[in-house]
Amino acid sequence: MNTAKEISSKTDASTLHNEHGISVHGVYELTKPRLSLLSVFTASLGYLVHDPLVNNFSIFVALTTGTAFSAAGAAALNQWLERKEDALMPRTSNRPIPAKLVSPQFAFFFGIFISIIGLTILLLGTNAWAFSFTLLTLIAYLLLYTPLKKKSHFAIEVGAISGALPPLIGWVAAANSPTTYGWILFGILFAWQLPHFLAIAWNFREDYQRGGFQFHDSGDPTGVALGRKSFIYTLLLNFFVFSPFLFNLGEGYRQPGVFYLVCAILLTLFITLRSLDFCFGKDRNRSAKHLFIASIVYLPLLLSALVIDRYL
Repeated sequence: MNTAKEISSKTDASTLHNEHGISVHGVYELTKPRLSLLSVFTASLGYLVHDPLVNNFSIFVALTTGTAFSAAGAAALNQWLERKEDALMPRTSNRPIPAKLVSPQFAFFFGIFISIIGLTILLLGTNAWAFSFTLLTLIAYLLLYTPLKKKSHFAIEVGAISGALPPLIGWVAAANSPTTYGWILFGILFAWQLPHFLAIAWNFREDYQRGGFQFHDSGDPTGVALGRKSFIYTLLLNFFVFSPFLFNLGEGYRQPGVFYLVCAILLTLFITLRSLDFCFGKDRNRSAKHLFIASIVYLPLLLSALVIDRYL
């Protein structure tokens, strides 16, 4: 027979609370680690596409650290702003605030604190451009995208702007200013997010309606308009993917080579076919799931191809 002490020792560390009632696991989830990691990943690749780490490694460390803190802070503040809506939706009802793992007050001050840490690291460790674009990301995400989600399905485009800034932040940290290639990276991330999140919007449309979010056109129950919009943005994505071959990338920087071209062609065919199926296919639920998975596979492979091509 287990004693009370033995039972207590088996308590899951992920649900352990300190004396103030703050869950360690809750604090961790408050940072939305997977989404924050995506921001760090894309910012890092933005830096590496420009600079293969032969100059100042400390700038790269400051970039990744500052981006991580800033993204985590934005995630915490976003959950604080949407705590009531999160409680209404099954897919978000287990987030730290509605699950009472942390208090709303803690989430607010925690988000502010680590956002300031991240911005300070970027300002002191990189340059004013990286700091400014990160601050713009926080403003667009928290003050524009978050409230607009309940008013218009065009909130996805606004959110895509903030989501597309990390690779540009990485680029300017290396280049000291935004250039043509930096804006191309921004364009790739912006256009990629639309088919990615439109697929999510369709798959979780009932959930979002419970929370009052307007991520899809409620006047289009068949999803035809959503599929068409996704395909249009996939075509825009294709343009940005191949635009490094069309424009002058700046003094001292060469166009990508054959390796990137081959990877870009194969990945473009891959995601375009999925987008076409979501637009014109009969089973939109199935095709939306396939497009979502394809978008997850697509982005790291494409950006990795850009970096690898830089070293070849």
